[in-house]
Amino acid sequence: MVLAGGEGKRLSPLTLDRAKPAVPFGGHYRLIDFALSNLANGGYRRMVVLTQYKSHSLDVHISRTWRMATFLGEYVTSVPAQMRRGRRWFLGSADAIYQNLNLIDDEEPSYIFVFGSDHVYRMDPRQMLDHHIASGAGVTVAAIRVPIDQASQFGVIQTGSGTKIERFLEKPTNATGLADAPDQVLASMGNYVFNTKTLIDIVNEDALDETSAHDLGGNLIPMLVDAGEAHVYDFTTNEVPGETARDRHYWRDVGTLDSYYEAHMDLVAPLPVFNLYNDKWPVYTLSRTLPPAKIVYDGTHGAGEIYDSLICAGSIVSGATVHRSVLSPGVRVGAGAVLDGAILLDDVVVEAGAVIRNAIIDKHVVVPKGARIGVDAAADAERFTVSPAGVVAIAKGHTIS
Repeated sequence: MVLAGGEGKRLSPLTLDRAKPAVPFGGHYRLIDFALSNLANGGYRRMVVLTQYKSHSLDVHISRTWRMATFLGEYVTSVPAQMRRGRRWFLGSADAIYQNLNLIDDEEPSYIFVFGSDHVYRMDPRQMLDHHIASGAGVTVAAIRVPIDQASQFGVIQTGSGTKIERFLEKPTNATGLADAPDQVLASMGNYVFNTKTLIDIVNEDALDETSAHDLGGNLIPMLVDAGEAHVYDFTTNEVPGETARDRHYWRDVGTLDSYYEAHMDLVAPLPVFNLYNDKWPVYTLSRTLPPAKIVYDGTHGAGEIYDSLICAGSIVSGATVHRSVLSPGVRVGAGAVLDGAILLDDVVVEAGAVIRNAIIDKHVVVPKGARIGVDAAADAERFTVSPAGVVAIAKGHTIS
């Protein structure tokens, strides 16, 4: 089960018109492609994606991209809120599972992966399942070390001498650091593997609690911790074919504009922190049918200068300067334009002489000739969304005056 029903408010304006898992990433991928690719590469190819908010583009992406060998019983299918338990939407991630227990009844699995859909990473889920079975846990939570000042963004895990979880704190503001690293905490990655009976029992119990927020991390996992059934899986023990020392155990929660931007900067580094070019554990997606990218010499501005950037199919760059940037399919960059730290989504047009620095521009935006974005902080704040770190974000189809 892949949970894809969140609103993604912190990624606005990128989520004004789409679900968070459908947000484009890395040129031509969608965020959900990373979780689905990990499961598919690991050999788990019966997947349901539980959707809710603004799910149309996500549903279309799944139906067009994620087509499995149906004659082998493989599938990836999106499942909207069906109101099987009453006339209501999903009340939380736990309630989403509760409302779809019929899917479990149909398949009768022994174990169930429940993965989030909005993280960027590579992981072999087979190794996590092996650890889960060996530990005898009812649920296993994948975890990674993060700086303690980020603890309030995650579910924080405290263990005893082994892998058994002693405490699970959902987004604490006063977390205690690890014994061997006081400046770090062990954070949940939002990936779980359950014994089927454990999952069915706990969601049914939670459904009867009218005081519950019906949240997987906030309610179900603490209940299973109290019952002594929860163990942790250390992500740093996971080995994926083809990974390098540089990108091993990379995981990013791209739930904010700043983290989304920083993750793109990881991609364009000369030696990428996350390597999209690992063909032994590929990230699958569906690309548009477009001609190759083209770099054009301009009579006035010459060939321009392009480095440390991803240039997707269908893009044309004419005599422009492009540094540390991602140009998604169909982008056009005019003569004399300057891009530095720019993430441009599909079909953005940057007209001649425009300057864009430290910005995320959603699809179908035209940046007018000579425009300045990311140059004057006060002017940007009046017109656009600006993140705490100063990254400018412009909504899909926005008209820039």
